Amino acid sequence: MLAGDLITDEIPPLKTTDTVELALDWMEQFKVSHLPVVNNRELVGIVAETELLDYEHPEEQISAGRLHLMRPVIHYYQHAYDLLLLMSSMNLTLVPVIDEKELYKGCITVQGVIQNLSNMASVQNPGGVIVLEMNQHDYSVTHIGNIIEGNDAKILSLHVSSQPDSTKIEVTIKVNRDNLSGIIQTFNRYNYSVKATFQRQEYNNGLDDRLNEFLRYLNT
Repeated sequence: MLAGDLITDEIPPLKTTDTVELALDWMEQFKVSHLPVVNNRELVGIVAETELLDYEHPEEQISAGRLHLMRPVIHYYQHAYDLLLLMSSMNLTLVPVIDEKELYKGCITVQGVIQNLSNMASVQNPGGVIVLEMNQHDYSVTHIGNIIEGNDAKILSLHVSSQPDSTKIEVTIKVNRDNLSGIIQTFNRYNYSVKATFQRQEYNNGLDDRLNEFLRYLNT
């Protein structure tokens, strides 16, 4: 997924002739802490809410104020992972996107990123989640895929995360089946360490147990 695919049309950029007061109103309206500032289509930078809250003259234009405008940008053809790194490293709620001519093309919000990542990770799709722990040199997506498909299931998403100061990794797999027992047995047979599983049936059973306890409490 490219950054250009995540651009939102809901948030307009500020102009250098707009006031500090308008910028704060828009931040509240659009639930962001940053807004892009443009001059025609040239990106001047982004202004942060923290810069504006204590500003003594909210009626002044943004260009007239002594504001510190950051200029974190991403090109529309860069990958979404580059966007995530930029947002997380600078704690941004919004990132401006520029084209190949360095002109403003739109912006991406953190809410939009979360929504699209949830789609990429198949969060809304039914199924179960398996978390494996293993040494890095033991990781083989082909072997993991063969085990899952051998149990008549499909991988919906797969994520690998490393552990600090360790040679071990965690592999989080979302599959299109709620009943994971057969898959887990096969992983155990191949000496995989199944660190955690999340199945809808277990969740439902837990709800039923809590409901029954509550009913027994009411009857006492």
